Amino acid sequence: MAVEAGIVGLPNVGKSTLFNALTAAGALAANYPFATIEPNVGIVNVPDPRLGTISGLIETKKVIPAALRLVDIAGIVSGASEGEGLGNKFLSHIREVDAICHVVRCFENAPGGEDITHVSGKIDPIDDIETIETELILADLQTIESALPKAERAAKGADAEAKARYKVLQTLQPVLAEGTAARGLVESGAFDSTEQKKVLRSLGMLSAKRVLYIANVDDADPKGEGNLAQIVRERAAAEGMGCVPVCAKIESELSELDEADHLEMLQDLGLEEPALHSVARAIYELLGQQSFYTAGEKEVRAWTVPVGATAPQAAGVIHTDFERGFIRCETYSVPDLVELKSEKAIKDAGRMRIEGKEYVMRDGDVCHFLFNV
Repeated sequence: MAVEAGIVGLPNVGKSTLFNALTAAGALAANYPFATIEPNVGIVNVPDPRLGTISGLIETKKVIPAALRLVDIAGIVSGASEGEGLGNKFLSHIREVDAICHVVRCFENAPGGEDITHVSGKIDPIDDIETIETELILADLQTIESALPKAERAAKGADAEAKARYKVLQTLQPVLAEGTAARGLVESGAFDSTEQKKVLRSLGMLSAKRVLYIANVDDADPKGEGNLAQIVRERAAAEGMGCVPVCAKIESELSELDEADHLEMLQDLGLEEPALHSVARAIYELLGQQSFYTAGEKEVRAWTVPVGATAPQAAGVIHTDFERGFIRCETYSVPDLVELKSEKAIKDAGRMRIEGKEYVMRDGDVCHFLFNV
C-alpha cells in the first residue's frame, strides 16, 4: 500500500503548482482561492537508485518502485472548521492521509514580478502555519465534543472498547480546548493500549498527523537560504517535524523538460536533485518508513515497511498469506550484490542470511520469503 500525504496550505501559496510539478500533471493552478474544487490525487514513484542497481545485476522483466500517493487538498482558510471557504468538506480529506505536507509561502511576489495576492494580505510564514494548525485543532475538538456524550453513556457498561474510547476522548478534549495539537500527546505514548490505539485510528485526528513543512521559496533562492524559509525550518525543528525548501515555479519548469535538459537545469541552479526526491525522502523519514526489495525473473520491486517491522510483517505487505504462513526469510544487502554480482555468488560466499520470525528488517534488504499455508 502506498504511503499517502495530503498537500495543504492557505490559498495561493503554491500548493497546486507544486502538486502538478511533483506528479508531472502539467497545468498550473489558477491565481485565486479554491482553484482545486475536488482533491486531486497523484501516484508518484519514489526515487530509489538501488532499484536500478539490483535490476542491473539480476535479469528481470520489469522494475516496480515504491509508490507515494499525493492528495492536493483545496486551500484552507481561517474559519474552515466552521464552514468558511470550502470548510469541513476539505478537512475531511486530510483524515485519510498518513502525513500532512504543509506548503508555506516563503516568497514575496511570483518570479517576473507577478503579484499573487496572499489571502491574509501579508507574507508571514508563522501566521500561516498557525492559521492552518488552529483549523485542524478546532475540527478535532468538534469531533471529540460531539462524540463525548454518547461515549460516556456507552462506557458505563462492561465493554472494554467503549471504555477505551471514552478514555481517549476524555484525554484529548482538554488538550485540544487549550489550542494544542493532539500530535504531542499521541507521540508521548499517552495512548499505549491496543484498544486506545484502535480508537485513535478510528477518530482520524487531523492535528495528530506528522507534518512536513514545504517552504515554497522564490526562484532566486532555490535552496531556501533566505529569512522566510529559515523561519519555517526553525519552527519545524522546534516541533520535531520535517522541512524541505522547494521552488514550485522551478519544479513546474523542470517537469516539462526531457531528462537531459532537466539535469542541465538542475546543474545550472546548483541543485543536486529535483523536489520529488527530497520530498519523498523527507516523508519516509518523517513517518519512519524504509524500503526492502524482492528480486527475480518476473520483477524487481521495492516495498515499504515501518522501521522496526519484523520479517513476517514485511512478508505481509506483499500478501497476507505470506505473513500468516511465514517460515523464514532469505536475505542479503544491496552492497553484497554489488560486490559479488549475483545471488549464487552471495550464497557461495556465505553472505545469504537465513532469518526467522524475530528478525527486524533493515533498510535495503533484498528478500526471498518462504511460507506455507
